[in-house]
Amino acid sequence: MAGERTYDVVLFGATGFTGGLTAEYLARHAPPGLRWAVAGRNPERLAAVRDRLVAIDPALAGLPLLTADVTDPDSLRAVAESARVVASTVGPYVHHGEPLVAACARAGTDYLDITGEPEFVDLMYVRHHAVAVRTGARLVHACGFDSIPHDLGVWFTVRQLPTDVPISVDGYVRAGGRFSAGTYHSALTAFSRTGQASRAARERRAIEPRPAGRRVRAVPGKLARSAELGMWTVPLPTIDPQVVRRSAAARPEYGPDFRYRHFAAVKRLPTVLATGAGLGTLIGLLKLPPTRRWLLGRLSSGQGPTPQQRAASWFKVRFVGTGGGRRVLTEVAGGDPGYDETAKMLAESALCLALDELPPTSGQVTPVTAMGDALLDRLTRAGLTFRVLRQDATAPEAQTKPAG
Repeated sequence: MAGERTYDVVLFGATGFTGGLTAEYLARHAPPGLRWAVAGRNPERLAAVRDRLVAIDPALAGLPLLTADVTDPDSLRAVAESARVVASTVGPYVHHGEPLVAACARAGTDYLDITGEPEFVDLMYVRHHAVAVRTGARLVHACGFDSIPHDLGVWFTVRQLPTDVPISVDGYVRAGGRFSAGTYHSALTAFSRTGQASRAARERRAIEPRPAGRRVRAVPGKLARSAELGMWTVPLPTIDPQVVRRSAAARPEYGPDFRYRHFAAVKRLPTVLATGAGLGTLIGLLKLPPTRRWLLGRLSSGQGPTPQQRAASWFKVRFVGTGGGRRVLTEVAGGDPGYDETAKMLAESALCLALDELPPTSGQVTPVTAMGDALLDRLTRAGLTFRVLRQDATAPEAQTKPAG
């Protein structure tokens, strides 16, 4: 990255709910000497965030506050040119995210966010990947619960299997927790833009190179009953399989023929059927502007679960990997997935890019491609669990029964 920068890390969106949690995490865990700042569009609210941080660490009384707005390109350019790494929590990203991505790509500044919006990620690849490759910037999306537990979890699982053999991994997600207004707005926005998301995906496929001499796939699974898990496994159409597939395309450790499937693990079939029916109805209603405006107005920006609610939240993702005559069951687990752990993942990703020795990469890259083992080690030290539950010498057929 060319030139000396004023700050190691700038957190953009610190006045929002998740942004505030990320700032508090940095206040508690940033190493001595880290040069960091918080940025947002409202100076008074930024000052209030700093006041909260001073209660954690009085030395932060002089924390720099940077005023910047996504509608003001000059302010974003100033932020990007002053920082080595910019981490953003300002969503929905498809509406608010591109100006900062563009500024960082042009300035050769590493960029991180916590988006789970496939349309946004695909558009940013089409529009800004080539510029970032030229400047040396690393654009790393999905650095929260979408998609670090899944991306790093598959990487951890693959490392338990033989190399240079076909590998298959299935991921099964369970979580309990509440969502904030930011997550609510991002999800509703994504559901209302399925057509635009499909077009963005086609644009990306038309220009993105494929791995030479290897096959890498993320394929949809089927609704089934897993005897091993004791649950129903439901195909989960999130951004996570796309992130895993792109990591596998970039890393030869995933073998010559890699396949990933992504599921939610649910105890009761009626819950599955009711959720599916409700989701279908919701997507239909979101196509109507009056209904969409009404639903978006149900939660205001900045709202989120209480500390007590977050303390009761949790997640577990189990992975079944097979390859070379071996089978492994692994698990990634942590606390509140949407907020406390997402803030931790984003903050540790920013520290990783700013401070750790990493392989040379540039352009739009995944968390595993950019940070890999360094980030896995950081998150393990920070309290996330990556563990092997079982290893078998052979790979028996999956014990699942398709529904119906």
